[in-house]
This record gives sequence, structure tokens and C-alpha cells, in this order.
Amino acid sequence: MKAMILAAGRGERMKPLTDTCPKPLLKVAGVPLIEHHLRNLKQAGITDIVINHAWLGEQIEQYFGDGKKFGVNIVYSAEGDGALETAGGIVKALPLLGDEPFVLVNGDIYCDFNFAQLPKLQSFELAHLILVKNPEHNLAGDFGFNGKTLTFDSKLAQANEKFTYSGLGVYHPKLFAGLAIEKAPLAPILIKAMEQGSISGTRYSGVWSDIGTPQRLEQINKQLTET
Repeated sequence: MKAMILAAGRGERMKPLTDTCPKPLLKVAGVPLIEHHLRNLKQAGITDIVINHAWLGEQIEQYFGDGKKFGVNIVYSAEGDGALETAGGIVKALPLLGDEPFVLVNGDIYCDFNFAQLPKLQSFELAHLILVKNPEHNLAGDFGFNGKTLTFDSKLAQANEKFTYSGLGVYHPKLFAGLAIEKAPLAPILIKAMEQGSISGTRYSGVWSDIGTPQRLEQINKQLTET
């Protein structure tokens, strides 16, 4: 199984930290965010990795190179100055990912999830998402459980039954079949597939943080220092 790390975001809310450094290279516990993912993927036996990039992407390539010194094989999907958002970036990278399900990881999160615990997709599934407890910046949550599959239903928020998408999951290339390479978000594609009952999920209660602001970066570094 291959993996793709999404690393093309500009990191507007992380300014001024991201004025000269791409967000996925910001350090948690003294290590760039992406490097944590590489270590965890390697430990799970996933060593063929695609990284997309845009803003200051050359720094990512310079730091990781072909991945050999980290024990993995890295290829890059460069988006230049026009980042394609999540779905667009995935569609552009599909030729590098092949026809089999792949692991998808947001490059701007920190998580101690064991990738070896990711399930294989069943025949009806187009993706399996890892969900976490809603953080303060997303108290309404994203998705809820409908038996074994996930659903997007506004009624669930009132019952505190929604959880937040962690930025980790297993995806089948078929989810993106027929889509053009253009700037596009991932959420609408997931919601459409959920309506067809083809997205499953698992809740994770370990360490997780969406490094979206300097304050959250400071918080996770403090948390890891204290534990």
C-alpha cells in the first residue's frame, strides 16, 4: 500500500511562521510534522510515499529528498504557485498512487496513530476515515456514524453524535474517478459518497492535533513535553 501526505497548503493562519517555512515543516517535539508521519508510516511497513506541495515546496524536497535517509521512497506531486486544495491535489497525484487503495495523511496534523491498524477497504467502501473527538475549533464536528458507515446529517450535531475527521484515512482511487485536475475541496466528494453508503470510519482517542494556528502548535509542543 502507498501513502500520500498532503503538504500543499499555504498556512495563512500560521503567519508569520509560514512566511519562510511551509507549514508541514514546522516542528513538533523538535521534528518536522511530515517527518513524524514518515516515521509512523515506515513503522507500519508503508514505505512508498507521495507528497504534494505548492507554497515553498522546494524546501520540502530539499529536506526529504528521495526519502532514502528516512528509510522510505518519496516522489513529489508539485502544484507550483496554484495549490489545488485537497481533492484537486489527490486527483493530480493519482498517476503516482496507482489503482489500489492508499493511505491519505494531512501534512499539518500531529497524531500518534498506528497506521498498521488501518483496515483494508471492503468491496462496497470507497474510503475509511479516522475520526476524533471534536476539538474546540470544530465543536460542531464533521461526520457521524450510521451503523457501520458514516453520514453527514445536520440532526446529529444536536445530539453530540458528530466527530471530527482527523485527516487520516484509507482511500480508493475510484472515489475520484472522472474528476478533473482543478482546485476542489474533499468534503463534498466524501458527503456524496456517504449518501451512497460507501464511506466507513473508526473513532480514535489517542494524541491528535490539527496544527492550524501558532497557539495550537505551542499547545501540542507543551503537551508532549509534559507527558
